[in-house]
Amino acid sequence: MTWLVTGGAGYIGAHVVAAMTEAGERVVVLDDLSTGDPARIPGVPMVQGSVLDQPLLEQTMREHGVTGVVHIAAKKQVEESVHRPLYYYRENVEGLRRLLEVATATGVESFVFSSSAAVYGAPDVDLVGEDTECRPVNPYGQTKLTGEHMVADVARANGLRYANLRYFNVAGAGRPELGDRGEANLVPMIFRRITERQAPLIFGDDFPTPDGTCIRDFIHVADIASAHTAAARALDEGRLTALTANIGRGEGVSVREMIRVIREVTGTAAEDWAEPVVTPRRAGDPPRVVAAADTIRSALGWEARHGLRDMVTSAWAGWTIRMSATAG
Repeated sequence: MTWLVTGGAGYIGAHVVAAMTEAGERVVVLDDLSTGDPARIPGVPMVQGSVLDQPLLEQTMREHGVTGVVHIAAKKQVEESVHRPLYYYRENVEGLRRLLEVATATGVESFVFSSSAAVYGAPDVDLVGEDTECRPVNPYGQTKLTGEHMVADVARANGLRYANLRYFNVAGAGRPELGDRGEANLVPMIFRRITERQAPLIFGDDFPTPDGTCIRDFIHVADIASAHTAAARALDEGRLTALTANIGRGEGVSVREMIRVIREVTGTAAEDWAEPVVTPRRAGDPPRVVAAADTIRSALGWEARHGLRDMVTSAWAGWTIRMSATAG
């Protein structure tokens, strides 16, 4: 069996490709390289292009004998999605529609869709389960929820086996060279501030949480990759036919606690200039979003292996390598 991994040269995608190849799976990557880098996936066949390019999709699937797809490619900046909703619907929804059309036409049997906790919006629950009502608060989250519905509908109509995986706040690096090169997520955002000797920012400290800051479920990117690999293998072997599941640790970490760990790892815990500064809340930030991870544990026997300090330490190693390369 050969798996097509879309977006496989990106931050999360490269980790998934590495995990799948290490597990003995044959993989081919399709990536438009808007944020990806072929250097992340040495030795893996890669086709440069977009999921919007149906002829290229069909050519790639037929030439490589693709019978399974792991769809990671997507636009994912929440704020950008608010300002450019049609762009997000084209890239994330229309791109998926075309991918599913080609997949069903070429005999693909298994489909893993990288979804997001953004489908839930701002849930007012202690732990977010898959049965929690999905009420996205931005176009990005809406495109992911629409994508889940599309995958499930096509699966029912065509006998496709599928898994929709809703992952929470991703951090860390499996290897330093695979680290997150974006700066929209909390951890690299704080790294940037510290690198420039600027105080980390906390967006609001008056939330109804123990320390007043938002609480999130941070999950190591290597755990995200192992969950995708476990789902792909279960689908391929016929042990799984339909799954929608969270990928998280089930443990909440506040923004203030995350900054404390980052300061310890980066050696800035005693630096006065690195004391966090509180700024106004951002619109739409829910106080607490933490996953219930029972479903994926029951379905696949999967659970997260990495803790918070491992996430921060591995992410910092990747960040310092990137900064050294930039400086050089």
